[in-house]
Amino acid sequence: MNKITTYLKESYQELTEKVTWPAWLQLQQSTMIVLVATLVITFIVLLMDFATGNGLQFIYKQLF
Repeated sequence: MNKITTYLKESYQELTEKVTWPAWLQLQQSTMIVLVATLVITFIVLLMDFATGNGLQFIYKQLF
């Protein structure tokens, strides 16, 4: 039980004293970067899915 208490105390101390938290502006900028990157990757996957689906549909129509 003593190890758990020590672990919790050290974890709390690390979070409050050693961790450097980002400023509000940095947090907003990072969030925007993640959102834009997510949208770009989503659009790329959508295009790949559309192209693959249409390509396979074309091939199946030719074969069957």
